[in-house]
Amino acid sequence: MDSNEVNKLLGGFLGTCFIVFSIGLVSDGLFASPAPEKPGFAIEAQEPTEGGAAAPAAAEKPIADLLAGASADAGAAIFKKCQACHSGEKGGPNKVGPDLWDIVDRPVAEHEGFAYSSGMKDFSKGGQEHWTYDNLNHFITSPKKFVKGTAMGFAGLPKEEDRANVIAYLRTLSDNPKPLPQPDAAADASAKPADGAAKPAEGTAPAKPAAPAQ
Repeated sequence: MDSNEVNKLLGGFLGTCFIVFSIGLVSDGLFASPAPEKPGFAIEAQEPTEGGAAAPAAAEKPIADLLAGASADAGAAIFKKCQACHSGEKGGPNKVGPDLWDIVDRPVAEHEGFAYSSGMKDFSKGGQEHWTYDNLNHFITSPKKFVKGTAMGFAGLPKEEDRANVIAYLRTLSDNPKPLPQPDAAADASAKPADGAAKPAEGTAPAKPAAPAQ
């Protein structure tokens, strides 16, 4: 191979390298994305601190307050969903669940002719536990959470209004509906003076209010 051919090969190689290098420079200039002087939005994920206090749960309304504005007619419409498993007639048959006639304040797991689950029997404590308004409210909220081991497959009613309406309707399924709880009972109890609180001595006049500052 003579020197002319060697020079041609070297010239072609160098020319190719020059072209590739030039293309790289042009590409960097066209598609460069310099970092902005001021960032638009800084997204920072705040990690929870260990041992931090959890957010307080919403206060649960007492069943007495809920029943004060409940509608038995609205509860009757909701109860239609329950009729696949429960009857509500006096002397009605047991289905998948027991008959719910006169359920309010009835002893738990004591309805004749129905085979209760072991979980419900344990909760009953031999009939000492009753279906009070409060127990009904908690049970209808989440049966399996309130009574561990119950065979009831119903998921529950999360809305307070729906539960109150159903319980108001269940109350009507009786020859002698049980009295409704007084919504102000808790308020009256908290308003009473605590035991041992100081009381004014008999025969003493009440203290006069202090004169306003001039």
